[in-house]
Amino acid sequence: MAFTVNGHGPQRTRGRYRPLAEINVTPLVDVMLVLLIIFMVTAPLITSGVTVDLPRTKAAPVNQDAKPVTLSIKADGRIYLENSAVALRGLVARLKAVANARPDRRIFVRGDRAVPYGRVVQVMGTLTAAGFTKVALLAQPPAAVPAGSARRGPG
Repeated sequence: MAFTVNGHGPQRTRGRYRPLAEINVTPLVDVMLVLLIIFMVTAPLITSGVTVDLPRTKAAPVNQDAKPVTLSIKADGRIYLENSAVALRGLVARLKAVANARPDRRIFVRGDRAVPYGRVVQVMGTLTAAGFTKVALLAQPPAAVPAGSARRGPG
């Protein structure tokens, strides 16, 4: 192995290519940002499995402290507890099983706008007769009105 003291002549190759003891954070940040974007895009797609056309309202959203049980009524009158179909006769038994026999658990009723009002009242009456007291109707919030396109009244 040849080397010189004054810096001229052949150098040792070991000092030139020594291992780098630092972590390169840039690829890690890139991967994390890609994963964040993927989760932001897919999260809204997995919220509910039953498609219901909700009516619009101007009311503020209800604050939620625990995950409520969702009951959906489709346009043809069929009832779904979470994502599975259920008959009106077996609704109370299935709901007590899902709610872990807790009548104070919050229940959201999502009724399609084409469902007759009597059907929604019938379902809600069945729930309250079974002892469930925290029953709420869901509606879609109004679409945001773009700035500068304020609605005018008649006249």
